[in-house]
Amino acid sequence: MIPPDAPRRRWLVDGMNVIGSRPDGWWRDRTAAMRRLTGDLDALARETGEPVTVVFDGAPRETGGDRVEVRFARRRGPNAADDDIAALAAADDDPTSLRVVTSDSGLADRVRPTGAGLVGAGEFRRRLDALGAPDGEDPSGAGRSSDP
Repeated sequence: MIPPDAPRRRWLVDGMNVIGSRPDGWWRDRTAAMRRLTGDLDALARETGEPVTVVFDGAPRETGGDRVEVRFARRRGPNAADDDIAALAAADDDPTSLRVVTSDSGLADRVRPTGAGLVGAGEFRRRLDALGAPDGEDPSGAGRSSDP
């Protein structure tokens, strides 16, 4: 059990950066990729009780998710979601409790001065995968034998 006075971690996720960290054909159906990530983030929020906000690039669309705050960049174009994420971190009342998820070095450089923590997209993706794996199973498949 987490003590009630423990610092609360909050997640601010660069959605397309996390999606793009795995070349699984996501570009063929961006909306489906966004829905999958939102579902994974929903599982994280449910499992940990930690608030999660994800910011996506592109036109707003339905992505589902009951426990995740889903945002779409306020403008279109290069770095649109990055600009929103940096602004959210800068305006936050308690940025040291934020964990910004991105592997974008430019965004990381903009967020670091706020005091928010940074987590790489690949590392975060592995955390999400581990949530969905049965107990004791390595979600990456490492260590499994293909022999019968």
